[in-house]
Amino acid sequence: MNLYQKGLTEFQEMYYTYAVLGVIASSCIGSIAAMLILMSGTSAAEMVQLFLVVAVAMWYNASVLAQLKAKFVYNSLVLSLLISVVLIVFHLTMLYL
Repeated sequence: MNLYQKGLTEFQEMYYTYAVLGVIASSCIGSIAAMLILMSGTSAAEMVQLFLVVAVAMWYNASVLAQLKAKFVYNSLVLSLLISVVLIVFHLTMLYL
């Protein structure tokens, strides 16, 4: 069983617990990404990145509040965390180069 399937199964079993923890994680990681993006400047490229981070975090929060299916909510959480982490790593490497 691969990592994604194992995570999805566990998420479905304890949906409400993981949905709340996901909201906290998505918001915190997204805010760190937003801070690093804004530290890099306010050009159009940074504003597009900021929009992307905020949009996917809000998409996850909305999917939890709308009580959509667990698989959709889990995929939204993975997408939100993945985009935020990728942008955090990108901006940290650009900051220290």
